[in-house]
Amino acid sequence: MTFLKMSTFISGALLALTPLYAQATALPETSLSTEESAMVDWIDAHQEGAIALLEETVNIGSGTMNHEGVRAVGVVMARELNALGLSSRWIEMPPEINRAGHLFASKPGKSKKLLLIGHLDTVFEADDAFQAFTREGNIGQGPGIADMKDGNAVIVYALKALQSIGALDDIAVTVAYTGDEEKTGRPLSVSRKDLIDAGKWADITLGFEGGITSEGTDWATIARRSSSSWMLEVSGKQAHSSGVFSPSVGAGAINEAARILNTFYDEVKGDYGLTFNAGTIQGGTAVSYDSGQNRGTTFGKTNVVPNQAIVHGGIRALSVEQLASAKQKMQSVVAQHLPQTSASIHFVDSYPPMPPSPGNRQLAHKLSAVNEALGRGTMQIWDPLKRGAADISFVAPYTDALAGLGALGKGGHTPNESLELDSMALAIKRAAILIYRLTQDEAQDDPR
Repeated sequence: MTFLKMSTFISGALLALTPLYAQATALPETSLSTEESAMVDWIDAHQEGAIALLEETVNIGSGTMNHEGVRAVGVVMARELNALGLSSRWIEMPPEINRAGHLFASKPGKSKKLLLIGHLDTVFEADDAFQAFTREGNIGQGPGIADMKDGNAVIVYALKALQSIGALDDIAVTVAYTGDEEKTGRPLSVSRKDLIDAGKWADITLGFEGGITSEGTDWATIARRSSSSWMLEVSGKQAHSSGVFSPSVGAGAINEAARILNTFYDEVKGDYGLTFNAGTIQGGTAVSYDSGQNRGTTFGKTNVVPNQAIVHGGIRALSVEQLASAKQKMQSVVAQHLPQTSASIHFVDSYPPMPPSPGNRQLAHKLSAVNEALGRGTMQIWDPLKRGAADISFVAPYTDALAGLGALGKGGHTPNESLELDSMALAIKRAAILIYRLTQDEAQDDPR
């Protein structure tokens, strides 16, 4: 086994992400059992079926706000899960949430309780030109093919592989396909209630967004950062610019906004995992800004001291504590006004962080052993700064979690989104064998 090289990451603080290979009391099996080999053979024989399911769902447009399309993809996935003996249900959202809803399916069992997460929606709405699945050799293209209709199909075929060896019957599992991952409904207390409840039920959660292969190595995802927004609103005293900086006129709203942003950069930036971005700024004597549309207008003159500035940005953190500390520091900076100015900042939280817990590291250790058994070598830990937020973060406080179990794609959220189709079989094998090993290991002998 190899440890993560420090040079892979920006900060030595990421040593906390190193897999606990040396601490494991018993090494995971790095060869395939008879049952696992049988699943590999079954998957190889049925990989075109998985690709056909992928094609069927990609050809159903399901942008988040295309409620009919999201529900139609849900019908396909419910058909597949019901055929496996799971009991599916469509969870409607209240009208004020303005989202299609979610598909959940579950079955009881004697094993550890598993939650498997996917999402039905894409970023491509009904009026987008990118609407259909195409295939050229090993490369498939289409809306949501890599984010994340491949992962949805991987879940189904991993369960089918387990069923093929008679292992599915005893597995306690819930599959959660959310319908609004790309544009989450508000309030989160409603739109993510069912997912959080499932996380509280589960022992282990696996997320099926895309896998990562880079620099000749496969990587495991044990941490994802939060996603929140912030709005800075600054006021100044409007006056003729000849008086700017005088005691009676002061610095003006735009200079005060600039001071705040520069101090954020100097004094708040620095902790590994914490980033914040000023995405848009409006300033002048007449300012309007629509945060829902991320669009605004300004008017001002070079000989007039501006009286208003609005800055809209985002912030990401690796832990709840890091996020809270950053918010407090930013608020302290905002409270220190230049003459004749005032300012306020408020935050809106979206996705919570998924920190790199010991339990998550142990799951990555087990996945690495599966990867070795499949002849692909050890897996190292992917830098969370290189991944966005995801639904798995909502359940991270309640369960051990591992993300990135989907197939290998690129170009997500663009008209060039594509997938290596033969990586579907790889992802299904990794998921099926990992689930098999996790549910066979009732002793839970990993150190915590």
